[in-house]
Amino acid sequence: MKIRFIPIIIIIGTLAACGGNQKPVDISPEKNGKEAKYETAKVEEEALSSFTRIPGVLKPFNQVNIFPKANGFVKAILVDLGSKVTKGQLLMTLEAPELESQLQSANSRYLQARETASASSEKYRRLREAAKEEGSVSPLELDNALSRMKGDKAIAEAERSNVSSVRTMQDYLKVYAPFDGVIVDRNVSPGALVSAGKSSDLPMLVLQDLTHMRLEVSIPEDYVDKVDLSQMVKFRFNALPGEQRQAKISRSANSLGNMRQEIVEVDVANKDNRLKAGMYAEVEIPLKSGATSLLVPNSAIVRSTERKYVVEVENGKAKLVDIKEGMKGTDMTEVFGAIKAGTEIVSPANDEIKSGQTL
Repeated sequence: MKIRFIPIIIIIGTLAACGGNQKPVDISPEKNGKEAKYETAKVEEEALSSFTRIPGVLKPFNQVNIFPKANGFVKAILVDLGSKVTKGQLLMTLEAPELESQLQSANSRYLQARETASASSEKYRRLREAAKEEGSVSPLELDNALSRMKGDKAIAEAERSNVSSVRTMQDYLKVYAPFDGVIVDRNVSPGALVSAGKSSDLPMLVLQDLTHMRLEVSIPEDYVDKVDLSQMVKFRFNALPGEQRQAKISRSANSLGNMRQEIVEVDVANKDNRLKAGMYAEVEIPLKSGATSLLVPNSAIVRSTERKYVVEVENGKAKLVDIKEGMKGTDMTEVFGAIKAGTEIVSPANDEIKSGQTL
């Protein structure tokens, strides 16, 4: 019997040695007195690293979609894709023959109204001179002449404004660059009919300022109060491996968007034109010193299509606590949720554990 029992002792010892530090914890030994089914761990609170890595995207500092301000046909395009332009440079011209006829008609009406106003003014002046002799001109006639003169002057002024308006419309037939930049898109050709006021149409041209750019980074809500805006930001572009740049955060939105993220921007110089709009970067956002975070073992997080949660041990029963994940390490993951440091949780956990289940 001893000879048969010795191998059994050796096998038990071997299994115990393989278990390492992972020892089953009896969550409620006073209730069941049985061996625990699940292992547990505690939520740890540790200081964050000095930065967090967040992806960013490069955008032009200024961008404008150029639409027509007046209806017409494209007469000439003086730039093309990739053209470098300066502020005030003529980009394209349109033609609208009906505007020329409208201008001539407006000019004719203005000249007629001006002559009428001049005649009314002269008539009033003469009546006023004649009225100096008592009884020669009735007061009513003088008042009527004054009213007629004012009305004719108002009509002449309106016609003058109409001429100015038509000339402004003619000026819209010439399209100028609003700032220095590069033409990155062209969607029309000579002879094309373009219409003003249709935002659903493609822009005639797209102009971008690429001499300096904006690196846009979306800070998750959970990190917003931990970001140190006064420190330098380090970033690397995926398309330029091995190059690291740094700059300060230039501006912050100070509000959360639809994705519950705050947009911050870093101005990036691009004098050599190596950077292109749309490039992705890995950005190291500095965090305030003293900021802490809650960490749990990777195996303690249960992920499903509907939620992510950990299983908290509360009075020997399971309590499912929803969490959001932050930075993930080799063994531990940063989490956000209604849990506290020192809380006992099941690790490893699985979706077979139900809320309220006796552990």
